Amino acid sequence: MRTFDVLVIGAGAAGMHCAAQVGQGAAGRGWRVGLLDHAEKLAEKIRISGGGRCNFTNRTVGPDNFVSADPAFARMALKAYTPNHFIALVRKHHIPFHEKHKGQLFCDRSSEDLIAMLQRECQDAGVQWLKPHSVTAVQWADGCFRLDSTAGPLQARHLVVATGGLPVPKIGATDWGLHLAKQFGHRLIDTRPALVPLTFDAAHWAPFVELAGVSLPVHSRGSEPAAPWFDEDLLFTHRGLSGPAVLQASSYWSPGQPISLNLAGQDVSPTELAAQWAGLASGSRAQLDNWMAQQLAHWPRRLLNTWLNTSLPEGFAQRRVAELGKKHWLALAEQVAQWQLVPTGTEGYRKAEVMRGGVATADLNPKTLASRKVPGLYFIGEVVDVTGWLGGYNFQWAWASAVAAARGILAPGA
Repeated sequence: MRTFDVLVIGAGAAGMHCAAQVGQGAAGRGWRVGLLDHAEKLAEKIRISGGGRCNFTNRTVGPDNFVSADPAFARMALKAYTPNHFIALVRKHHIPFHEKHKGQLFCDRSSEDLIAMLQRECQDAGVQWLKPHSVTAVQWADGCFRLDSTAGPLQARHLVVATGGLPVPKIGATDWGLHLAKQFGHRLIDTRPALVPLTFDAAHWAPFVELAGVSLPVHSRGSEPAAPWFDEDLLFTHRGLSGPAVLQASSYWSPGQPISLNLAGQDVSPTELAAQWAGLASGSRAQLDNWMAQQLAHWPRRLLNTWLNTSLPEGFAQRRVAELGKKHWLALAEQVAQWQLVPTGTEGYRKAEVMRGGVATADLNPKTLASRKVPGLYFIGEVVDVTGWLGGYNFQWAWASAVAAARGILAPGA
């Protein structure tokens, strides 16, 4: 029986950061900290994220950038460990990075720099690695956890679950953490792919297939009442829609409901756009198709042609704009500034950036991520029902939740 004071399951972003923080904080206590993972390669999700450069945080992070059954739950952890804390760690290891738009921070060279940093932090903290190994059973009794694993029987006073996100199964994602949570009586919020491309019925989407590869800036919104508007780029695909605009909206989308897209190139309502167009068209003898090409100059022409063919009655695009009345302009403006589409599904976990749902936050302490059901048990990272926007927010949750658990474990009397 190998015995640990703290055993972390999952050597991804949250798991490595938590193990390092505990090991460093416990220096001088004689603690044994273990980090177990079933994969041969460490932190594959870090490696592939951000096109191989890892969008490791965002300069501006708050609870409003996350989706959860309890939107306020993440507040304490995010406030206690901010982006500036993690940026300081990156700088300590002399990793060059740059900022893209909207506060997104990426490694200059490669996400491998970040993985190496986390490995060094763990090694400097004396963390013991157990990989590639998997856990087959967990029991809790007499104040400690006993685990059956391919590394042999293990025992720990504190158990941290840092695995459980389902996206990208080809890199080894599993639902182990969710099953463990359920075993110990935790409620699970329904899980589903998030930050994921949306798909449409093939027959309905047929007119748009030829637009695959077309991209343009839009405002997008999911179907849920609390869904915000996002100002991002839209990408047409052979099966539906993708790009940051749709990935963001997908986290707030409910099956059977429409997403909304404003393709006008400005933050404007259909009523305002209709009035604007009617005023500009007054006295003009231009045909609608040519006139619309001028007003929507940011649209690729093949998008405009498809839109005209699918949205207007036959021959309508050749009418003179001066002949159109208020109801015509409003109908046109609604198609542009509030285009509503009902997806039939998503591209699933194989294309999803993250998982929505997970361990119910009502069963966790918001300050320490400790279980309210079992003493010494912690859940961090993606397995928890806290899902960030696209742009580095999910990594910041991984770092913040890891530190929250570490501090909880190290607290006197824990």
